[in-house]
Amino acid sequence: MDIYGLIGKNISHSFSPDYFNEKFKKLGINAEYRLFELNDINEFPELITNNPEIKGLNVTSPFKKSLGQFMDFIDDPVDVTGTINTIKVERENNETYLSAYNTDIIGFEKTIKPILKNNDNNIRALILGSGGGSSAVSYVLRKYGILFFFISRKPLKLLHSSYSWIDQAEMEDKLLIINTTPLGMYPDVDNYPPIPYEYITEEHILYDLVYNPDETLFLKKGCERGATCINGLEMFKIQADESWKIWSM
Repeated sequence: MDIYGLIGKNISHSFSPDYFNEKFKKLGINAEYRLFELNDINEFPELITNNPEIKGLNVTSPFKKSLGQFMDFIDDPVDVTGTINTIKVERENNETYLSAYNTDIIGFEKTIKPILKNNDNNIRALILGSGGGSSAVSYVLRKYGILFFFISRKPLKLLHSSYSWIDQAEMEDKLLIINTTPLGMYPDVDNYPPIPYEYITEEHILYDLVYNPDETLFLKKGCERGATCINGLEMFKIQADESWKIWSM
C-alpha cells in the first residue's frame, strides 16, 4: 500500500488525512494518508529511509523553509520563495529521488483572483506573518502587481514592520489583510492577530489561511465591521488536489 502524509509539528488538527483518505476510498486507490510529527528537521532523512512506502508528502510549519537541503529537484516557484509544501518521492534501483513543489501558491491564487478582479488594481496589502505561508502569498501578490508589507512580531527584513506600526492611516491605505500566522487555529481559537480592527470597513478584504475553525476571531471581527471575509478551506482543498496531481503524474 502506498503511503502519503503530512510532516510538521502539532498537526493533529489537520484535515488532510480525512480529505485524502476519503479521496482514496472514492477513487478505489490502495493508499493511506498519515500524519508524521517531526521534532527536528534532521529526522526527515530517517523518515524517508524507514518508510519505503511513502510516495508523497505535504509539509507544514515549521519545516517549509528548511527542507531544500534534502531535495534533488526544486520547482521554479520554490526556488523563488524558498518554501516547500509538497514533496514527491520516487525510488528506483535503491535510489531515492525527492522533488519539491509549492501548491499553496496555486491554492491562494485561485481563491484570491476572483476577489482581485472586482477591485481597483491599486489595492495594497498587509501580510500578517513571515513564515512559509507568507512566501506563497507574497509570490502571488507580486505576480498581480500588488504592493504589500509584511507584519511580524520580529521585523528583521526590508518590507517587514511590527504590529505597532499599523495605525488608522495604514488600515485605510491597506484594504487587503491576509493572515498567514497560526493565530486563531484550533485549539488556540481565542487568539487573533493584534491589529486595530476598529478601522476595518466594508471596503476591506480579510483572508485567513487558517481553515480550522471555519471562522477565526480574525475573520469574525472583520465580518462584524462589514468586510469581505475568506477562510483558508478552499485554498486547502485546491492545494491538496494539486499535490495529488504531482504525486500521481
